[in-house]
Amino acid sequence: MQSDQFRPKCLEGFQSVSLPKGASVFRAGDPCRNFYLIESGSVRVDLVNSEGKSILLYRIGANETCVLTTSCLMSHENYSAEAVTETDVTALVVPRSEFQARLASSEEFRDLVFRSFSSRLSRLMAKVDEVSFASLNSRLAKRLLELAGKTDLVETTHERLAQDLGSAREVIGRKLTDWEKRGLIARHRGSIDILSRPALAVLCSQCD
Repeated sequence: MQSDQFRPKCLEGFQSVSLPKGASVFRAGDPCRNFYLIESGSVRVDLVNSEGKSILLYRIGANETCVLTTSCLMSHENYSAEAVTETDVTALVVPRSEFQARLASSEEFRDLVFRSFSSRLSRLMAKVDEVSFASLNSRLAKRLLELAGKTDLVETTHERLAQDLGSAREVIGRKLTDWEKRGLIARHRGSIDILSRPALAVLCSQCD
């Protein structure tokens, strides 16, 4: 697979690994053995409770690292969430021993690690703020438009939308049913057609 990014000099000599779509990167309770820099593809990180319900924490794309992995490597703790590849992925792998050594000896490596950590932490805090204070209508409309991109087709399920937004599948289902009755969307098995982008755009700015 072709890489989407340049390789920093401080990471030269480390190998890349390839993972297929749907592969498990780590699970809750796993020890943290490697530092990863995603070169291409996308990985989603979810927090899963004891009942098996999950909520999306964040996604990792090209040129990005995992804030949870960095935290676990520095604190010597096991993972508290799980990560799964959303697409085929290539990632640069730095073993834990090398991570510790480079962190102590390379200013460039420290800058890469902490700059990425800070950026990801800021976005994670923004997500917490969004989940806490933005209306579900706003977040759901925004997510549908994000998934659709430049098309009007969203390939997803009620369950996945609920995980992405930190809600319940039944609640998402009721919202989508209402929007379908209003002519904003059309639902199909495994997909949703957006019929009115302007209406969803209005909902994006809606407050509780």
